[in-house]
Amino acid sequence: MTDTAPSFRLHPGAPDSPVILHVPHSSRVIPEDVRAGIVLDDRELGVESDHITDAHTAEIAEAAAEAAGRTPWRFVNGLSRLVVDPERFPDEREEMLAAGMGAVYTRTTHREDLRRADFDGRPLIERYFRPYAAAMTAAVTERLDAVGRAVVIDVHSYPTKALPYELHGDGPRPPVCLGTDSFHTPPALLDAARESFAGFGGIGLDSPFAGTYVPLRYYGTAANVGALMVEIRRDLYMEEPGGPAGPGLDALAAALAQLVDRVSGSA
Repeated sequence: MTDTAPSFRLHPGAPDSPVILHVPHSSRVIPEDVRAGIVLDDRELGVESDHITDAHTAEIAEAAAEAAGRTPWRFVNGLSRLVVDPERFPDEREEMLAAGMGAVYTRTTHREDLRRADFDGRPLIERYFRPYAAAMTAAVTERLDAVGRAVVIDVHSYPTKALPYELHGDGPRPPVCLGTDSFHTPPALLDAARESFAGFGGIGLDSPFAGTYVPLRYYGTAANVGALMVEIRRDLYMEEPGGPAGPGLDALAAALAQLVDRVSGSA
């Protein structure tokens, strides 16, 4: 992947759909020049990618979009989060800086060196983070202009056992975790998610991961921008840590499609 092509893609949905399925962490792609700044050898990087990648979440979102009655829009990151993590704050507001995992990671999931201590992540922020954030903001703006509301549903996964980098890894790890925001996650959206994912053995809120993704232009001010994070425990659908998908993927995609339909009003 080169700088002449965007590192992300917005897949069009139905013109009247308010839903954007956001898939930020599914890729393992790292450009060669970015790879040069990572101190891990190829084997170590492969292991780290196994742990940090939300494997197969792009496939779950794609299958859900195909099954939904009203096709949602899909915003998919084409690069590994080891390049930049588009869901982090790019400054001191980010709590994961304490673990060396702000917008540009310097530490691994096991708290080992990923980049040199003196690494300057600012060029990566300018090159990848800011264009991504601008494009996601534009996608939400387009939905607001088209239908008067937007609902961002993040599609994530997480390991069965906590990894050392997790700041809140000692809490519950339910089959499906719903990350919420007090302003952007209305009760109706939360109820729709609970109904859609009721068949997977349990649903928890904001543990082990909390919060939602909302473009900063709208965060805390635009009540017509809804947001929900769907965190799927990986043993439901894949061989951990970085193995192939199993039959659970189809069932989860069907549940996500139900959520899309409930949110978009096509259920």
